[in-house]
This record gives sequence, structure tokens and C-alpha cells, in this order.
Amino acid sequence: MVCIFKQALHLAHMFFNQVITLIKKDFRLELRQKFSIAGMLLYVLATLYICFLAFRQIIDPVTWNALFWVINIFAAINASAKSFIQQPEGEHLYQYLLVPPQAVIVAKIIFNAILLTVISLVTFFFYALFIGNLAGNIPLFIGCLVLGNIGLASVLTMVSALASRANNPAALMAILSFPLLFPLLLILLRLSKTIVDDLGMDTELKYFIMLGGMSVLSLTLGYILFPYLWRD
Repeated sequence: MVCIFKQALHLAHMFFNQVITLIKKDFRLELRQKFSIAGMLLYVLATLYICFLAFRQIIDPVTWNALFWVINIFAAINASAKSFIQQPEGEHLYQYLLVPPQAVIVAKIIFNAILLTVISLVTFFFYALFIGNLAGNIPLFIGCLVLGNIGLASVLTMVSALASRANNPAALMAILSFPLLFPLLLILLRLSKTIVDDLGMDTELKYFIMLGGMSVLSLTLGYILFPYLWRD
């Protein structure tokens, strides 16, 4: 029994090290390609400035909430699309020989979750600066962003992996993303709306639990299904 426990602990430690190494690799590549980060930030700032010119200020919480998530979702799709679509075939084969597929998908999801969270925080800051801030409880709203981005990263990373196998991956990424994201987006919109309206901790906690469950489910499905896609 002790030997089995030690072996399981060793395998878990090895898996953790593989995931950390892959995440560090993705961060190095992202920092090396500064034009990619600059392009995403430019997209967010340009969209927010156009919204500022069009609306100046939004006083309706429903409109404020919906517009924020429209900007955030399109930025998330653009940021996650390159997870597998822009990956060279040689790198795919190299990783296939060195690490298990579970480590690859977990590392990609964690990296994308961090990247999407940074983009969301930048979007929220400039959105509040240009359009106004209607989120009364900012820490709760940021918690909604972080938890939601885990679910978004899980779904969009798997969609990117599926789309990378097609002849026209960019189009397939756009087509598959919205239907698969719809349940998660519905909960995100309702949770952020309850935070903006300050409906009370009981209502917000209910939606936080639903969002957390949806994020965990998306991550688990990616962990289970990705190895079958990886073998192809």
C-alpha cells in the first residue's frame, strides 16, 4: 500500500512538473512575440474607444453588462484561437513524444485562463474609465471574471484543438465557439448582472456555485476527451 502511494505521488509530481514546464514555455513564446499581446490590447482599446464615441456613458445596467461581455468574449476567442491553430506540426509531434496529452491540455487551459484574466482586467479597467463603472462590488465582479475565464479557457482551448484539424481553422473556431459557450455565457451574464444590481449574497452565491460547477465540468471534459484528439 505504501509503495502504491509513493508511486502515485511520484506520478503526480512528474505530471505537475510537466504542466509547469509547458506553461513556462507558452509564456516565453508569448513574451517573445510581443506583437501578439500588443494586437490583443489594441483590439480591446480600439473597441472600447468606439463604444465611448458611440455611448459616452451608459446608465442602464443591462446594457452596460451585455456590452462588457460582448467585448470580453470576442477578445477571449481571439486570444485562445492560437492555442493549437498556430502551433507548428513539428512542435505537436515533439510534445507528443515527450509528455502525455493530459499535461498538454491542462497547461494550455491554465495558460489561457491566466491570459484571459489579464485581458479581462485590462478591459474592465478601461471600460470603467471610458464608459463608467456600474459594478458596485468590484472584488465580486473580478471574482466572476476569474472564475468565468477558467470556463472560457477550458471550452475555447478544446475548440482550438478541434479547429486545428480542419482545413479552415479560423472559421471553424468561430462557428463552434458560440454554441458551446452559450450555457457558460448565460450563467456569466446572470451572475454579473446580480453583482451589478447588488441583489444579495444568497443570489450571487448560487450563481457562483453554478459557474464554478460549469468551469470544473469544462475542464474535466477537456482532460478526458483531449487524449483521443491528440492521438490523431
